[in-house]
Amino acid sequence: MLLLTPGEPAGIGPELVIRMAAQAQSLDCCAIADPALLQRCAQRLGVAVEIVPLSIDRLQGLPPGGAGRLLVLPQAMPGEETPGQPQARHAAYVLQCLDLAVDLCRQDPTRRALVTGPVHKAVINRAGFPFSGHTEHIGARCEVAQTVMMLADDDLRVALLTTHIPLAAVPAAITGNRLRRCLHIIVRHCRERLGITHPRIRVLGLNPHAGEDGYLGREELDVIRPVLQEFADPSVTLQGPVPADTAFARNERSDFDVILAMYHDQGLTPLKAEGFGRIVNITLGLPIVRTSVDHGTALDLAALPACAPASQRARLDSLQAAVAEAQRQLQVLQRQAAAG
Repeated sequence: MLLLTPGEPAGIGPELVIRMAAQAQSLDCCAIADPALLQRCAQRLGVAVEIVPLSIDRLQGLPPGGAGRLLVLPQAMPGEETPGQPQARHAAYVLQCLDLAVDLCRQDPTRRALVTGPVHKAVINRAGFPFSGHTEHIGARCEVAQTVMMLADDDLRVALLTTHIPLAAVPAAITGNRLRRCLHIIVRHCRERLGITHPRIRVLGLNPHAGEDGYLGREELDVIRPVLQEFADPSVTLQGPVPADTAFARNERSDFDVILAMYHDQGLTPLKAEGFGRIVNITLGLPIVRTSVDHGTALDLAALPACAPASQRARLDSLQAAVAEAQRQLQVLQRQAAAG
């Protein structure tokens, strides 16, 4: 079963969950949210969805919900939402839903997976909760020292060495230990979750032209290249450091399984420029399966009136892709468990 957290109540997460439940013929998902929030959302949209509250002890072995039916593990929200206007008082509720979902997945990691909707980081921080992103928060909840954020569509996977930190802090964060651990996590994910026994990874440089032999920066010479040269697994193909401005050439993408970028926008800008709306965010290095949408809360879309045409509303593609990827990974884990 997939556990869904809709995320920010004032954003598009609740709407996407409701619309997906209305369209799906069979949905092996349970939302962790306030049932009243989801019911209000369905009413605003004019969508007929039956909200079915559950208790935690009924999650085990529960059959998928049918068309127009959404299973919900209730969590109380303090007061109603205003679409498009996030409120700091809802931050604790958002984190409560997320933490419960993570804990439940950890209890049964081969039969439960987590799919997360978008949250509003600034609102959570304004409420007094240090929060840099789902990836980091879930990693800490799972007591994992390092996780890797990877986004993927049908023909490109991009992993990030650093994630939600200021650009000025990136060079100091690129260390040999971080890069080694990141590469090992990517390799393990390729083998255990993707069935790729001989991973091929293209590693980007930090600086323009990958440092131009030190004239444009020394991170490539002092950190990145030495780690790649000493990597001890001969069954892994590593290429780099590669200049980022040529690394995403379409005619070379099939030569590599993963591109590893040094920082957030370096890797995600080219990926989202082509595939935004159908990309899946995957967290590597966790003891559980976690996927997410590739977009934010889209407060402007959440605030649209119910009469707005479908062409103006948020697309379901990314959530549907995240659900499909989580289901695929769970099936891989279940086959591995059955094989001993």
